[in-house]
Amino acid sequence: MTTTETAKQIEIAVQAVRQQTIYRPTVGLVLGSGLSELANSIQDPDIIPYDHIPGWPQSTVVGHSGRLVIGTLEGKTVLVQQGRAHYYEGYDMDQITLPVRVMHALGIKILIVTNAAGGINAAFSPGDLMLITDHINFLGLAGQNPLRGPNDEAIGPRFPDMIGTYNLKLRKMAHETAAANNFTLQEGTYAYVAGPSFETPAELRFLRTVGADAVGMSTVPTVVVARHAGMKIMGISSITNMAVPDPKPGTVLDHEEVLETGKQIIPRLTALLRGILQQL
Repeated sequence: MTTTETAKQIEIAVQAVRQQTIYRPTVGLVLGSGLSELANSIQDPDIIPYDHIPGWPQSTVVGHSGRLVIGTLEGKTVLVQQGRAHYYEGYDMDQITLPVRVMHALGIKILIVTNAAGGINAAFSPGDLMLITDHINFLGLAGQNPLRGPNDEAIGPRFPDMIGTYNLKLRKMAHETAAANNFTLQEGTYAYVAGPSFETPAELRFLRTVGADAVGMSTVPTVVVARHAGMKIMGISSITNMAVPDPKPGTVLDHEEVLETGKQIIPRLTALLRGILQQL
């Protein structure tokens, strides 16, 4: 897709959103698998189904509602992406990252991304929340970087610096909020893989060796594009299961486990996000 075609597609989507809401959000929030219930906290929301936005990728995975919820939370005007599209659903990188490009064009400056992830770090447990401090973009290393192709210098540089992608000030706010609510946040590196198959024991041994603390099938393309555009980013992984390289005999991983653990995490994640918004 050329720069001109991409810009036109973004503008069409931006106009569609603006025609369906009176709000002008400054904070964007992306909700991962099993975490959509958080959007119920938004006050006086305008709700826009994804199929009401031309070109917007449709969510097909259970646990992803497929709509924008725009309104106020803790005095801030927020846009919540209630469900996301994934590479494994057959979308390309341009399609996956259209939502964050639209958020940027709408004037959103701060992006908070959440996901459900498998815990690789042996110190983690299902139900933990992990602040993302860095990521390993395996698809990007293999040539599937969302910035591949013509670059729009008006948005960001050809070669964006990825050091410090996950904003230190936002992470500090998160730790302060967690302490005030009597729970602990983990921190670590998130490994991005394509999916949809879960990782083999050999793959998990490799991921642990190269420094991954958690693994998932989303988030990173969105973060790369947001970083390119100069947005401030915070990433939170909900550790919904342990991705261990030496599982007990008979262990079976499934998406239902992810969704069930996500429900248990929602109260803490809601408190965390509210506390951060209060400090912005």
